[in-house]
Amino acid sequence: MISSAISSATIPPKFISTRGDAPALGFVDAMLTGLAPDGGLYVPETWPQLSADDLRAMAGLSYVEIATRVMRSFVGDEIDPAIFDKLVAETYADFGDPKIAPLRKLDDNRWLLELFHGPTLAFKDYALQLLGRLFEHVLSQRDERITIVGATSGDTGSAAIEGCRHGDHMDIFILHPLGRTSEVQRRQMTTILAPNVHNIALKGSFDDCQDAVKAMFDDEALRERLNLSAVNSINWARIMAQIVYYVTSAVALGAPDREIAFAVPSGNFGNIFAAYAAREMGLPIGKLIAGSNSNDILARTLMAGDMSMEPVQPTLSPSMDIQVSSNFERLLFDLFDRDGSAVTRFLTNFRRTGVASLPDERLARISGLFVGASVNDAETLVTIRAVHENHGILIDPHTAVGIAAADKVGSNLDMPLVALACAHPAKFPAAVEQAAGTRPDLPADLADLFGREERLTVLENDIEAIKTFISSNARMTE
Repeated sequence: MISSAISSATIPPKFISTRGDAPALGFVDAMLTGLAPDGGLYVPETWPQLSADDLRAMAGLSYVEIATRVMRSFVGDEIDPAIFDKLVAETYADFGDPKIAPLRKLDDNRWLLELFHGPTLAFKDYALQLLGRLFEHVLSQRDERITIVGATSGDTGSAAIEGCRHGDHMDIFILHPLGRTSEVQRRQMTTILAPNVHNIALKGSFDDCQDAVKAMFDDEALRERLNLSAVNSINWARIMAQIVYYVTSAVALGAPDREIAFAVPSGNFGNIFAAYAAREMGLPIGKLIAGSNSNDILARTLMAGDMSMEPVQPTLSPSMDIQVSSNFERLLFDLFDRDGSAVTRFLTNFRRTGVASLPDERLARISGLFVGASVNDAETLVTIRAVHENHGILIDPHTAVGIAAADKVGSNLDMPLVALACAHPAKFPAAVEQAAGTRPDLPADLADLFGREERLTVLENDIEAIKTFISSNARMTE
C-alpha cells in the first residue's frame, strides 16, 4: 500500500478495469478514456493512504487546500502540481459559500452537509466543474479533441454542460429521459446554447440513456472515430473529486479521532462509492447509509443481496429513478476479490436475466459498513415537512430520502451522522412547496431561467439514431 497521500514522494496508483481485460493506465489517460475498452470501470490498483497524522494536519485548512492534498495522491505529477492546484482553486472560487461544502448542525449528533453551492446547485458540481477544466488543460497540451457523451437523470447533465461549455477542444452530448426530470433540471441543460453543447431528450428511462452511452463506448469504430470520453460517474475523476467532501466534513467533526457515519441518497452509487473510497484510504467511516426511493434495488441488494431489476417508477426524487446502478460494479470488484472475470460473469448474467443474488459470503464483507433503506414519496414529503418545521431548513426530495433512510436504520448510532444535502430545494420547487407550504426561490443568477430559450433534440430510444445524430454533430475535423 502507498504510505501517504501528502508526501511529495508519493507515487500515484495506476488504474485498472473492473473487468480485468484492459491495460492499466495513468490518471490522465484513465480520465480521458472514461469507460475501459473491456466495458469495465477504472479503479486504483492500490488505494493511496491518508494516515492519522495526515488527517490531523488537515484540521483548519480550507476546502481547496484539502482538495489538492487528497486528489494529488491520484494525479501525481501527470499534471504539473502548480497548474493542478490553480485549476482546483479556480473551480471552487465562484461557489456560493466560502466554505464550499459547509456543515449545518441539525441536533446534537446529526449534521447536514450542503453540497449545492456550485453553479448548477447540485453535488455534481464538485467534480464536474473540475473535470471540465482538467479536460481542457490536457487536451490543449496534447492538441487533441474529444467527444463527450453522458447520460443524466437530472443533475449530472447540467453540471457537465456548465463545466464543458467553454471548452475549445470538446463537444458534449447529454442524454436525458424525456419528461422525467424536473423543469428546472431540464432548463439548466437546454438553455445553454453554446455551439459545443447538444441535449438529447430520449424517449425512455435513465437506464435507457445509460445503456445507449455504454453501447456507444462498446462500438470500437465509433469510439475511435469520435475520440469518445465520459463525464458520468463511470469516469474515475468524478469519484476522486467527490472523496474530498467526505474528508473535509469528517475532519471538521473530529476525524481521525472518532468515527463518522454518512447518509447518502443513492441512485447510481457513485456518491456513496466515493465515501467507500475515502474509507479505503483511511478515513474513519463507521457506517454508510444508502437511501433509495421506491426504485429500491440498491437497498435490497445491500440488505438482502437481492439484485433484481424491476420497472422504473417515476418519483419525487427523479435523479434516483434508476434500476441499474453502474458504480456498484466498483464495489463488486472488491467483493469478488478484484477478480475481473468473476465480475464480468456476474454482471453479464444480471443484464441477461435481470436477476442476481449476491452470495452471502460476499455480502457479509460489507454488512457492517453499508445499510440501505427504501423511502417512498409519502415518506419523502413527511421528511421535508419535518425538517422545515423542526429546523427551519428547506431540503430537496433527494436529501429527504437520505435523512429518512437514516431515521429508519441509523437512529441509534453512537457517532456523528452527516446527511448529504445533494441539491438545492429550488431545483424541485413543486415537491418542496407541497410538503413545506413554501416555494423555494432560485438564486438571483438563475431567476430568469424560465424565460430563456431552450434547445434540445428529441430522439427515439434507438441506438443507431443516437449514433447518427452524434456522428453528424461532433466537430472532430475542426
